Amino acid sequence: MRRISTVLCACLMLAACSKAVEEESSNADTGRSGPGVDVTAAPGVAFDYRYAFRLPPTRIASAQEAHAQACEKLGVTRCRITGMRYTLTRGDGVEAMLAFKLDPTLARAFGRQGIAAIEAADGMLIDAAITGTDAAAQIAGIEQADTALAEARAKIDRELARKDVPDNARAELARQRGDLDALRREAQRQTQEQRATLASTPVTFTYHSGTVVRGFGAYAVLAEAADMAGTSAQWTLAVLLGAIALLGPPALALLLALLAWRRWGEAARGWWRTTGSAGAD
Repeated sequence: MRRISTVLCACLMLAACSKAVEEESSNADTGRSGPGVDVTAAPGVAFDYRYAFRLPPTRIASAQEAHAQACEKLGVTRCRITGMRYTLTRGDGVEAMLAFKLDPTLARAFGRQGIAAIEAADGMLIDAAITGTDAAAQIAGIEQADTALAEARAKIDRELARKDVPDNARAELARQRGDLDALRREAQRQTQEQRATLASTPVTFTYHSGTVVRGFGAYAVLAEAADMAGTSAQWTLAVLLGAIALLGPPALALLLALLAWRRWGEAARGWWRTTGSAGAD
């Protein structure tokens, strides 16, 4: 019986293992919807949508607010905001994030509308990743393992109902029944978790500040190079101003001391020599 319990436990664990299937993962190279955005939802598959955008830093806050308002218009039963972040980085950079839980039937359209709002704000989609987990297959595997556990428990119950079972064997059977009950509770918990993934779809928007360069080719390369040159010049100027602010006061004091010495140093040395000669006489 102990061997049966061990085998059933292993079956349950194998059935509960994730069968994540990467449906689509792609980088969007222009301001348009890139490959991987048009994934068609499959029955029993729990999807996870992730989009990354690049915008001018001054447009990120308004774009983030527009996305939040779009979710609020759908109502809390169909869309809920589950996380938000807005961070100022060095210089005038901005990094932001907005996370949602959506009705699975609305997630794809919501992503498209989100991309359109970014393009309207002079931004672009730079990455789109849509992953799917076959939750229905996992639920079926867990339920199959639970059926085997139920049969094993029923067998133990029949053994315990016999009058001729020794006390030590009865105690062991009771312990095994408790283990089976714990495994069945875990199976039920995992089933509920998988059903929850099918009930709502997570969608995450991340926002990065930077120069928007649409397409490829010589113009894009030159624009990127110009942006890097501008950023480098800004940092060089910032370092130079910082060095002046840090070293300026000591250098100014040293310069004033040098000028004072050149102006009055010779007179002071002459007076010292005259005073010394008079004292010797």
